[in-house]
Amino acid sequence: MHDAHFLLTDLLFGFSALLAIGLYIGAVLLTNGRGRLRKWPLHRSFSFVAGVLLAVMAVVGPFARLSHDDFTTHMAGHLLLGMLAPLLIALAAPMTLLLRTLNVRLARKLSRLLQSSFVGFFTHPIVASILNIGGLWLLYTTGLYSAMHTNIWLHIVIHIHVFLAGYLFTISLIYIDPVFHRFSFTYRTVVFIVALAGHGILSKFIYAYPPAGVPVEQARTGAMLMYYGGDAVDLLLIFILFKHWYQSVRPRKLVLGVGKTV
Repeated sequence: MHDAHFLLTDLLFGFSALLAIGLYIGAVLLTNGRGRLRKWPLHRSFSFVAGVLLAVMAVVGPFARLSHDDFTTHMAGHLLLGMLAPLLIALAAPMTLLLRTLNVRLARKLSRLLQSSFVGFFTHPIVASILNIGGLWLLYTTGLYSAMHTNIWLHIVIHIHVFLAGYLFTISLIYIDPVFHRFSFTYRTVVFIVALAGHGILSKFIYAYPPAGVPVEQARTGAMLMYYGGDAVDLLLIFILFKHWYQSVRPRKLVLGVGKTV
């Protein structure tokens, strides 16, 4: 791509990142200023800002330019944009913050949207897994990877898809924000295991059969980064999922009277 194309992506993704951070921080200040007893947790704000910054780092500036010519850097960007950044943003509970910030009428409209079959379809664990893992298979086993380096709009669309698919996959497995289409821990864990297998097999496929135009050594290094780096992020997801599972089934004390519990 030409320098003009990089300038376009820098402006598009950079502005979007600044807007997202500004809206989130603005919503935090607004909801905290309403005299609520519980202020918005500071760690969620840090998580959101960190997630957005990691995502934009993968698509803006020197890192993005290097990833255009170096597959290993590209794969590092994939881990940031499609795995780690979506996890951090999901942990920031943006929908919960939005519901707290909106007035009652708009909050009810948003709740109805979140309860709709449309949202339920895309946040179904299987659908989200297909969009996420299936999209990666399509990218790296067809001519899409080569095409995205010559077509600016395809480049933009693919990067948006990688981020959104990663986010949908994350929120389909761990419930941080309000969830109106819930699935059991067992169901989500089984889907997660299958998705992990699909991601791992793809990394091995790339190692053996590099995408067109990618040098063998770069492909192998990138595939190893995809395999082990993906496992590192997936371990965080597994920890959170199993922590929620444990919290949902652990015995709770029953209060029988003042100072008496069982």
